[in-house]
Amino acid sequence: MTQSTPVPVPAPAPAPVAPKPQAVTPPSAPVASPAVAPGRLVAARWADLPGWNADAMEAAWPAWQRSCRVLRKDAAWAGVCAQADALGDAPARAVVRQFFDRNFRPWQVRNADNSTGGLVTGYYEPLIRGSLERSAQNAWPIHGVPQDMVSVELASVYPELKPMRLRGRIEGNRLVPYWTRREVTAQGDAFPAPVLAWADDPIALFFLQVQGSGRVELPDGSYLRIGYADQNGHPYKSIGKWLVEQGALKLSEASMQGIQRWARANPARLRELLDQNPSYVFFRTLPDNNDGPIGALGVPLVAERSIAVDRQTVPLGAPVFLDTTRPNTNQPLRHLVMAQDTGSAIRGGVRADFFWGFGDAAGAEAGRMKQNGAMWVLLPKGLAPR
Repeated sequence: MTQSTPVPVPAPAPAPVAPKPQAVTPPSAPVASPAVAPGRLVAARWADLPGWNADAMEAAWPAWQRSCRVLRKDAAWAGVCAQADALGDAPARAVVRQFFDRNFRPWQVRNADNSTGGLVTGYYEPLIRGSLERSAQNAWPIHGVPQDMVSVELASVYPELKPMRLRGRIEGNRLVPYWTRREVTAQGDAFPAPVLAWADDPIALFFLQVQGSGRVELPDGSYLRIGYADQNGHPYKSIGKWLVEQGALKLSEASMQGIQRWARANPARLRELLDQNPSYVFFRTLPDNNDGPIGALGVPLVAERSIAVDRQTVPLGAPVFLDTTRPNTNQPLRHLVMAQDTGSAIRGGVRADFFWGFGDAAGAEAGRMKQNGAMWVLLPKGLAPR
């Protein structure tokens, strides 16, 4: 992410009284939020996959090996993962294609309305600047998971909501919604969560939360790597869409870079802008190495070969053939990728977030990517969608 002079917005006032949200009683049959119907998988043929024979799919092999670290624990996947082990770490392109042709069957992803097209966005691992100690320059907290946040697993009562969790806090004898972004910020130093580091730029920190992981460059030149740990339970809302609705940006300008430019030009409205997204992400520290950030599958992501999906439709870890275009172009981007991550904004059948990698160049691609696309999930022969 491009760095620049911090926006001159005062640090949050210490320990004001946070607004008290109205208590709500969880519904008898909770519904996933945001309420987007999951898609479904329909049997397809290899000939249906445009560009299947042209992709340099050997580049996806390291990502597939990482998926197998988790998938091999499932009997339905253990056999194909064992066969992959036998091919080594760097099989030739023809060998990789033959492996998938012989052992897998493609299933086209369709939306709830049976349509086959959907949205493909991009994300990346940003670099921001900060420090482990608070200072006048580094005044914006990067929070770990709060001590008072309660997570409720729903699968034991509602199996169809297996991927979903309720997040809240206890007030008296009731579970109430957890604080929104606005309410978290209002609490200042009184907010009951550890601070992992202090960022020098609130806009950069906001987009690090949107990406879900990143690195913090410290004053001595070392790096602190942080990854997604949890989220406050409120749905993600696009601040770019809000700016368009306000007439502040044209739709074509509402990229990550366009939003950053507007925010830096309008510092007095920065807090109003950021508070339009009630979602707030909490982080954990990760080992600093040359691997990619850790996705929801629990393995490092691979640049341009990992995607985030809605796990209600696409099995986490599964190979996916993605047919889309490069950002703001009609140039085909047809890749074998692995479903190794999720995201609060990634909901529905044909919906993917394409991981571009680390740093500014990756950020430039991710920030402009809002393409149409189609998807096919590859499942081992004999395994049918649930």
